[in-house]
Amino acid sequence: MNLKTKQLSRCIVALLACSAGSAFAQAIPASDFAKRLEAWGATLSPTGEYAAIEVPVKDGLETQLQIVKLDGSGETKVLRFRSQQHVSDIVWTADDRVVVSPARMLPFKEAPVSFGELMTSDINGRNQDTLFGYVPDSGNLRGKRKDRGWSVLREVLDDQPGMALVDFTCWDCGPEPDSVVFKVDTRTGSRTEIERVDGRASFEFDRTGEGRLRTVWDDDDEPVLHYRPTKGSAWTPLPKSIAGRLIYGANFDADNNTVYALVADAREPAQAYRIDLAAGTRTKLAGRPDVSMSGFMLEGRNGSPFAVYSLADKPSIQYLKPQSEWAQLHAGLMKSFPGMMVTITDVSRDNDKVMFRTWSDRDSGAVYVYERAAKKVQKLMDYRPWLPAARMAAMKPITFSARDGEKVYGFFTAPAGPGPHPLVVMPHGGPYGVSDNWGFDEEVQFLASRGYAVLQVNYRGSSGRGESFTQAGWKGWGTKIQEDITDAVKWTIDQKMTDPGRVCLFGASFGGYSALVQPILNPGMYKCAIGYVGVYDLPLMRKTDNRNGQSDSTERFFDRTLGTDDVALGKVSPALRAGDIKVPVMLVHGKEDKTADFNQFKAMDAALKSIGQPAEVMLADGEGHGFVKPENRAELYRRMDAFLAKYIGPGAK
Repeated sequence: MNLKTKQLSRCIVALLACSAGSAFAQAIPASDFAKRLEAWGATLSPTGEYAAIEVPVKDGLETQLQIVKLDGSGETKVLRFRSQQHVSDIVWTADDRVVVSPARMLPFKEAPVSFGELMTSDINGRNQDTLFGYVPDSGNLRGKRKDRGWSVLREVLDDQPGMALVDFTCWDCGPEPDSVVFKVDTRTGSRTEIERVDGRASFEFDRTGEGRLRTVWDDDDEPVLHYRPTKGSAWTPLPKSIAGRLIYGANFDADNNTVYALVADAREPAQAYRIDLAAGTRTKLAGRPDVSMSGFMLEGRNGSPFAVYSLADKPSIQYLKPQSEWAQLHAGLMKSFPGMMVTITDVSRDNDKVMFRTWSDRDSGAVYVYERAAKKVQKLMDYRPWLPAARMAAMKPITFSARDGEKVYGFFTAPAGPGPHPLVVMPHGGPYGVSDNWGFDEEVQFLASRGYAVLQVNYRGSSGRGESFTQAGWKGWGTKIQEDITDAVKWTIDQKMTDPGRVCLFGASFGGYSALVQPILNPGMYKCAIGYVGVYDLPLMRKTDNRNGQSDSTERFFDRTLGTDDVALGKVSPALRAGDIKVPVMLVHGKEDKTADFNQFKAMDAALKSIGQPAEVMLADGEGHGFVKPENRAELYRRMDAFLAKYIGPGAK
């Protein structure tokens, strides 16, 4: 360990010693697991003078933006954009200006999520304006903006203070609207269209804001790649010497020709490459054959990558430049926070102040600012300071071979003490393009705090391992995916991790479907099942989705991944095979659910009643596809705890 690393380590260890708390003897209340975070996140101003922190008010109806001066004075300015309005995705477009996305609280999301508008403000809360959004007329006054669509701020142009690139997609311009990119002055709101493509498209921009890589999707939803080999040149097909199928996550060097990107040539996991656009060549930098790389870590504010990381199983880091001062800084931070992942989220323009986040499976983490010259660290916020990490359970990555020999990953979280443990199987939603990840999960930790191990499986169909692995789960709702889940349970039993007589299921959305179809496919394996906002009648789901309206690409996706044979879908629909569910069932649903339509609950509930096996039921007014209100989530946890205790708890028969 070099001198800088030692000094940094001593500084942070001292800080940790001051913040460490003692463990309690009593069980942590369910409401503590259901509470909203202390703050959603933070960003660092380009000068490093300020941090913008997204802080929810106590009643949970609004998120304020606090501009905190980092000189130790405690000076804080509170910005409000609209009454009872959340904000998210805070971006500094100049030293004194931020852009925010009005947001909503959504189920299964820790923080508010943008609904496609953009607003701007100076750091004093003045000169606020809507950059993109629909502003209705008021009497004789016409609203300034009439944007019916979804906007995302894609790039900030550092050498042009206040200027940014915004990606905009119209909502009511037909089933396959154009993709448009605007160059926007976030001070005045003026905008200039710089790119337009018919249909879905994504762009990667160089440091001047020029689009250099472009992906569009054809009528079969296959990617078509183009690039500008030199600045100002015309779009031309991307040669296979650069990428055969996908290229994304690009970071350009200062020469605006060398680009670092994640590349897949077929449907394999994406790997990290350095690319020379003008020459049409590439050099592999790092990767793993079994998982996709997730992104790069950059040297300072606008430097080249010093590392590449993956989140597909337990987070892993490959240092590309081990001797780089930034690699050594990151390695020093990792040593100072043992057992945790460190993510550098922002760096000041002079590369002196570094904002970073710590997080782990047992700790939601915290946000800090480190001053490199002064070797001083400052904690800005904890996400869940009321949950002591020492009392949380470790999430252990597992790997097993499915019945056909395919390697499958997952996570096993167990309470303290020797196994085998009573087990709750918790399949994730989706099922496609979604995965469970190593990190803090409030539902997992609640169950572990009540004495249950939790099994999560990244079955075929999950993201993070390339398109081939994802597509291997297509049309496998009730077959291949369920086989992977079944094989995972059997593996934990064989490993003496799970008590085979005490296994239940709990899942949301597709996980709710899995929770009720697993006992049908595996009689005698489970003691109970909890379906949370689940889908239980697949033919009904297809009819409901069509009734609610779909884009052409979404309908094609459902045809490919679910199938169109209602007879086959009926055979793997729990609501149509209720008589084969031989375990007690609990059903949980929001009455306003439009994703797993409330008719799904009605169908499953009626089917179980018809066979004289009614479910325990929890319904919530005003909730949709998952519960947003902390009081409803806490009540769900309490009811779930009582339900599980009956069938796999210490006193269960």
